[in-house]
Amino acid sequence: MSLRPTLDFLLYDWLDAAALNERERFSDHSRETFDAVLDTCERIARDKYAPSNRIVDTQEPHFDGEKVILPQATHDAHKAFVESGMLSAAQDYDIGGMQLPYTLQAAANSFFAMASVSIGSGMLTSGNANLLMVHGTAMQQEVFARNEFSGRWSGTMCLSEPQAGSSLSDVATRAVPDGVDFQSDPLGPRYRLTGNKMWISSGDHELTENIVHIVLAKIPDADGKLVPGTRGISLFIVPKKMVDTGGALTGVRNDVALAGLNHKLGWRGTTNTLLNFGEGRFPVDGKAGAVGYLVGEVGKGLHCMFHMMNEARIGVGTAAAMLGMAGYYASLDYAKTRPQGRLVKKPAAEGASAVVKDSASPQVRIIEHADVRRMLLAQKSYCEGALALELYCARLVDEQKTGDAQAADDARLLLEVLTPIAKSWPSEWCLEANSLAIQVHGGYGYTRDFPVEQYWRDNRLNMIHEGTHGIQAADLLGRKVLMEGGRGLQLLAARMQATMARAAGVAAFAAHAQALGEALARVGSATKAAWATGNPQEALANAVPYMQAFGHTVLAWIWLDVALRSLECDAAGTAPATAGRLGATAYFFNYELPKIGAWLQVVERRDPTCTALPEDAF
Repeated sequence: MSLRPTLDFLLYDWLDAAALNERERFSDHSRETFDAVLDTCERIARDKYAPSNRIVDTQEPHFDGEKVILPQATHDAHKAFVESGMLSAAQDYDIGGMQLPYTLQAAANSFFAMASVSIGSGMLTSGNANLLMVHGTAMQQEVFARNEFSGRWSGTMCLSEPQAGSSLSDVATRAVPDGVDFQSDPLGPRYRLTGNKMWISSGDHELTENIVHIVLAKIPDADGKLVPGTRGISLFIVPKKMVDTGGALTGVRNDVALAGLNHKLGWRGTTNTLLNFGEGRFPVDGKAGAVGYLVGEVGKGLHCMFHMMNEARIGVGTAAAMLGMAGYYASLDYAKTRPQGRLVKKPAAEGASAVVKDSASPQVRIIEHADVRRMLLAQKSYCEGALALELYCARLVDEQKTGDAQAADDARLLLEVLTPIAKSWPSEWCLEANSLAIQVHGGYGYTRDFPVEQYWRDNRLNMIHEGTHGIQAADLLGRKVLMEGGRGLQLLAARMQATMARAAGVAAFAAHAQALGEALARVGSATKAAWATGNPQEALANAVPYMQAFGHTVLAWIWLDVALRSLECDAAGTAPATAGRLGATAYFFNYELPKIGAWLQVVERRDPTCTALPEDAF
């Protein structure tokens, strides 16, 4: 199956992405230029990425003592991606960009995520450069961001540490001024960093001539102590190799050393590293300490880093959706061609066994069995729904950047509320889709003869990186739905209610509209009940079930809106694609949305089961 018809419908028919060309920033573009970009990315993904997906999984990165070795297939795919210009697709013309809508860039990148997620599409590089375009100085943008957008250099984000994990309050990497004139460096105030960073994707490789690390560190106070908590964190550019103000390499290696490679369950095509900063292996100017340039203000590092983290979270959600989609397509193809078993039929005589099979009849394809169809429909509803959610969020990014003042502010706040869902929901439920894809294949799915086991392994990471499930849940219930007096939740509810109002007048969707209204009301009451005592420990004890219910409600709304638009484009509802969307919508409302009752029940009661159990009872 091809992803393209689904993308075309979501982009053009549902989100009306072509209408963005009426805005000044995108006025040079048309449906034709959008299609040309999609054509190019689809071809590169098909020709360079997909054939190498198994290669990069089996030929893991290794360190020869001098450099990290990756298979040639990775180099070839990366080169083709860079030459496509997609790293800077949404950037201004004057820095080599195409001024494409982010919506289009996100859609185009989905081809690469589905073809081989661990080869990647430069998510961290573009996110790193985008951060600098907002928070960096003009010189930092010119030297570092532009070279990242061109693909000459690549980028990372260095947050986690071995002793701290996701607890950024406990970051221990230190940054001290590099001499008395540390503020005079044209690349930014110059510091020396010492510390260790763990789980750094693409932290070392030979794909590009330099690597730009964006590093969180703390500047000691006058007594040499680190300020506790996140308010003491600053952000630094730490290049692997030193550069001058013209962007040329100086020939000096910065004091950043690869301590080791992490060997992962999936995403094996991407190096994942432990980096040592300032251990003295590569002294600069005769001194230990990795040279870093301050980005933004002292103590505002986490604020700056969230620009990259939020972008990465949407990228992670898209990757999860596309891995799920790859598994769905593979299992659908298998189900259509694999003969096994026979259908049951009505018993011939009253009182006979209800299960009767004609063993003399030929075997049927497994797609004819009800349970296989259930598993396929579940996958379709999870993965196509997740893709629609990610593209909706990408459309909000464009609205935030190019809409009028009110529309832009509404988009900003909607993104705040939806980002935890955009990251977490696909990473949970498209992983479940991958599990179902294995189940459809039966025993074959558990072997390396078929690709679905790799898709599951690759997707299992997405519930962890860029903020674990628990972190996203605490962020949603503890901050996002409460911020600005709950206005973001109110904006989202208003959009859902607008869809419900349209659906109520369509016979096929009236019951769905009512069910969605009840779910939305239940989420609202559960939010209030969770915080009824004002005790964060009680409110957040069941944050993950809350997020699961919230996410299912959002996806039910997405599916209802998509189904409405599909019927508007095909009033008879007879086209296979329309029938498929209507079927996925019905599945989600009949099988998935009812689950929220159990999840929200523990939220509303502030159920203490998990927190009250004594440690020694586990």
